[in-house]
Amino acid sequence: MRGAALRVVLAAFATILFAGCTAPRPPLVVTDPDPSVKIPAFKKAVRKKDRGAVRQLVKDLDSDDPAVRFYAIGALERMTGQQLGYRYYDDETGRSPAIARWQNWLDGREAVADSTPGSRGADGTSDGTSD
Repeated sequence: MRGAALRVVLAAFATILFAGCTAPRPPLVVTDPDPSVKIPAFKKAVRKKDRGAVRQLVKDLDSDDPAVRFYAIGALERMTGQQLGYRYYDDETGRSPAIARWQNWLDGREAVADSTPGSRGADGTSDGTSD
């Protein structure tokens, strides 16, 4: 009987130990302010070739968090094949010209998309015409 009780206690302990005490993970969206959600969302956007994430990726090039900047430029490079001179480790002043180039690139893509009937902008939204 003693062995059976010990097995029950050990099984209960193992259940508690391996079941985990973490909260469920929120949905992976690039706009989430938490880097532990945002960064995996960047990776997911690259895997799915989600061009709707590009606007947020460009915005995150100016993040205070160097890890967010690192993964944002990596995602942009994989999606576009370009870096436009951006270096995540530069200080704010050093990053500014490259961020402006990225913003100009994005604005140019949106202008082309907006002038094409039935197209979607860089943010993935429709221009209001039928597809």
